[in-house]
This record gives sequence, C-alpha cells and structure tokens, in this order.
Amino acid sequence: MRVLGIDPGLTRCGVGVVDVEPDRTARLVDVVVLRSPADLDTPRRLARIADGLEAILEEHRPQAVALERVFARSDVSTIMGTAQISGVAMLIAARRAIPVALHTPSEVKAAITGYGRADKKQVGAMVARILGLEAVPKPADAADALALAICHAWRTGGAAGAAIQDASAQAAPSGLTPAQRAWLAAERSAAVSGGARRLKE
Repeated sequence: MRVLGIDPGLTRCGVGVVDVEPDRTARLVDVVVLRSPADLDTPRRLARIADGLEAILEEHRPQAVALERVFARSDVSTIMGTAQISGVAMLIAARRAIPVALHTPSEVKAAITGYGRADKKQVGAMVARILGLEAVPKPADAADALALAICHAWRTGGAAGAAIQDASAQAAPSGLTPAQRAWLAAERSAAVSGGARRLKE
C-alpha cells in the first residue's frame, strides 16, 4: 500500500510517501518539505503549496492520503494556515479520487511509538527506525508527514505498530514504556543530521 502523508502548514508543509507491506514493513519512497514565502499573499502561498502537492501526487500516485486532523491551538494564524492547506490537499486528492483519512496527533504518536503523548524527537526516532534510515528526517515536518503515512497504513491494516514495538522491546530493558524504549534506542544510535529534499522554486 502506498500512502502519502501530509503535515499541513502554510509556511512549511511536510509531505512523505511510504510503501507498506501487509506485514507492516515500511519503505521510504520520498519525503519533501514544501514552503511558501511569508511575503506572498495568501492565495499565491496556497497556490505554491498546491503546485507542489500536485507534482508529488502525479509522480508517486499514492493509493491513500493521510492528513493531520486540525485541532484548536492558541495561535489563530497558525491554525488558519493549517486548515487552509488541509482543504487544498483534500480537494486535490478528491479530484484524483484518492481516499483521504484524518488522524489526530495523539493517534499518530500512539501508532508509531505506542504512547499518545510522545514528543517530536521520539516520533522522529521511531520513524527512522521503522524506515531503516540512518538519520531522523529533518525538519520535524518531514518526519511528521512520514509518521502520518505509516500510521494510516498500519491502522488500516489492523493492530497498529505491533511489529515495531516488539522489535523495540528486544533491544531495551524491561519495565520501560514504549516511548521510553524508543527514546533509549534513539540515544544509542549515532545521529547524523539529515535534510529533507525541497522542491525548487
């Protein structure tokens, strides 16, 4: 199953594509962070992100799109941009007859780490482990998009995250929570700073 995950944002929009097998083995296909300059007006910023999403959908032709569900934040401008990009993404997917699923941050964290309150570092570390990457995708928007895609594939296929949680347990002391095991595994790994590919303007 090929899933395109989108971490929506007007300034930075993370997009990740993964292939997930029936046994929940996941492989990275592509990851990118789309950007729109703050000095452009909102319609042109939306168009910039939309062009990037169209290009990625055309190139990779996913079977499903997974989006972060918009939830209330104190920063009104941030939530407005997130909601606007979410709408753009859903429209583009709908025109291509690609099913769209919405997942809350806590759902994604629970699927990836086994703990619904895991922080971004823990999620990023587990994304890297699941995909067999030497480094955590940067910036966080890239890792979040990949986490969304993996979460959707696993939740669609059944019990989310069981395989990776079992693998983590073998390498960590007993008595730790899944999130603590993930963090310990990340600490033991040699972290090499990585960068998400950006679409050229």
